[in-house]
Amino acid sequence: MSMSDSSGEYSFDYIVKRDGSLVPFDKQKIVFAVLRAAVAVGGRDRETAERIADEVVEYLKAVRKEGAAESLYPTVEEVQDAVEKILIEEGHAKTAKAYIVYRYEHALKRKGRESLTYSSDNIPYRMLWETLNWAVDHDCYTLSHLRGFVDTGGFGELVRISEEFYEEQISQAVSQIRSRLDDLRVVIVSGPSSSGKTTTTHKIAEALAESGKRLVPLEVDNYFFDLREHPEDPYGDRDFETPQALDMRLLNEHLSRLLEGRSIQVPFYNFKTGRREGTSQELALEKDDIVLIDSLHGLYEPMTEAVPEKRKFTVYIETLAQIKDDRRRFIRWTDIRMLRRMVRDMQFRNYGPRQTLLHWYLVRRSELRHIVSRINNADCVVNSFMPSELPVMKRRLAAYFREFVREFEGVRERADAYDRAVRVQELFDQVPDVEGEARIPESSLLREFIGGGIWEG
Repeated sequence: MSMSDSSGEYSFDYIVKRDGSLVPFDKQKIVFAVLRAAVAVGGRDRETAERIADEVVEYLKAVRKEGAAESLYPTVEEVQDAVEKILIEEGHAKTAKAYIVYRYEHALKRKGRESLTYSSDNIPYRMLWETLNWAVDHDCYTLSHLRGFVDTGGFGELVRISEEFYEEQISQAVSQIRSRLDDLRVVIVSGPSSSGKTTTTHKIAEALAESGKRLVPLEVDNYFFDLREHPEDPYGDRDFETPQALDMRLLNEHLSRLLEGRSIQVPFYNFKTGRREGTSQELALEKDDIVLIDSLHGLYEPMTEAVPEKRKFTVYIETLAQIKDDRRRFIRWTDIRMLRRMVRDMQFRNYGPRQTLLHWYLVRRSELRHIVSRINNADCVVNSFMPSELPVMKRRLAAYFREFVREFEGVRERADAYDRAVRVQELFDQVPDVEGEARIPESSLLREFIGGGIWEG
């Protein structure tokens, strides 16, 4: 079967629907979709829509001529990806964003979910759109755009806009907290591993201090049970990712004492030895103080059951990246966080990247069961992803992943680690190289992982 006509040029007779069936390919449907998106932002130029559709078709032909396509005929998703690509590359940013929203809306409808634009709950569909909107406006929508920043000497600018985006997230969260300051006694920053909870906690504390509130951090990590008490898998890895890894009885006892105006002796957990060793500090609250804690499991109800709900404010943080690779696939949030954790574990927790990779299936299993599922219960959601972090992570970790791919290829017991390693290696192949990290501010969230931050120690 061939897609080329008698002149040797590629032409499409069919398109592959999501259910795998073939339907006739109709370029006018592309024209209509582009025009509809343009109308949504005040444009009505059918001639431009026709030209964009022609470019989409030519792009799809070229992909197949080069042998880069995975199927004989283009899929619906492939055509839609091509429309996004051409619109953005041709400078039609507003139309592209309207088209992206249209795609999201229909994807949600197919899954029986509420509208992206008009969601009434805290599932971050609206935030995904806002992130896409920001990424398109700032040329951070694809990895090729990141390469453009670096290739033209603009890594410093990429850092600047990434930091500003995160700081705006913090500002919005602080504004919501301030609206409830009269009732609050505990603020919790929660979210999956390496989402940036510690830095977010510090920044919220600093911002609220300007409102005359002293926020007193309670380091929940100090309440881990000793490592030897956690379940061990067949390879000797211990599962300390579950809520049950924390001494919640003691934590709730201490929270009750603090809110009653009594002092506590906060334990000290030594991550290098995997044991609780004595105490880290004596802690007490003034009358109007607020306890500020960050924890993977901050939304897990038994963790803070001693505190009435109206006295708590919960912030959920996640790397809600909306950036596509060269194959038009969104990079995975969990991969970004795994890279952060690898770098952090090397520097602060006596774990090598290989150990972190092999342990990640436990991280992922726990967060899907106990953390991600509770996002609806958060009072607000913060997006901690920074496009500028990808070149930094590549600089630190790329050499390890080349080894991981070779080591785990064909090893059935390590299939999870191999799949993740291959995916990250493909990501790094597309991420630009940077020479150093001097442009990363000392107050940056990335310093939580790479070191050199103002809150270390």
